[in-house]
Amino acid sequence: MESYKQEFIEFMVESNVLKFGDFTLKSGRKSPFFMNAGSYVTGTQLKKLGEYYAKAIHDNFGLDFDVLFGPAYKGIPLSVATTMAISDLYGKDIRYCSNRKEVKDHGDTGILLGSPVKDGDRVMIIEDVTTSGKSIEETFPILKAQGNVEIKGLIVSLNRMERGKGTKCALDEIKDLYGFPTAAIVSMEDVVGHLYNRDCGGKVVIDDQIKAAIDAYYEQYGAQA
Repeated sequence: MESYKQEFIEFMVESNVLKFGDFTLKSGRKSPFFMNAGSYVTGTQLKKLGEYYAKAIHDNFGLDFDVLFGPAYKGIPLSVATTMAISDLYGKDIRYCSNRKEVKDHGDTGILLGSPVKDGDRVMIIEDVTTSGKSIEETFPILKAQGNVEIKGLIVSLNRMERGKGTKCALDEIKDLYGFPTAAIVSMEDVVGHLYNRDCGGKVVIDDQIKAAIDAYYEQYGAQA
């Protein structure tokens, strides 16, 4: 595993974004791990987060696109931080864009904020995590309504590797349904492989008990390849 991925896994834990224990998800599933990107709250954290996303986008998709689109609300800081990181790391100017939950009818009007999206634009979508694909259901028609745009792909920070609406994980379902590639900075398989019985920030966050709970969770909810 690339060193920046190992660093990112530890960064999620140290930022209190990725937690292990007993959690009830929106879906009602009882999960031994939980990720909340809303816990990235400082300038230092957002700067580093943007750099991890930039490296993952570069490795998985290249930089042959024009706009980085972050769905409201969590996608807004992600798109801003990552376009800045792409500029710093690779010297390429990518425009950022996000949507509003409500259309604004005065001043800076419309449903989008940041850069307009127009005919011929190549767009990369950035999110924190995708479990059901619901945000893409909302995002895809918004982007397509702006003109003849090409969706180059979707990048998320963590692939939870659990079933979405069917038997595949949400990222694979999105790829099959919409026809564009998807990727994550890391997967839960990467996380477990790196953290199991390893010290992280002064403690072991995936011990034998947590590892057994994660294995049991995937026995029940794991996605099929």
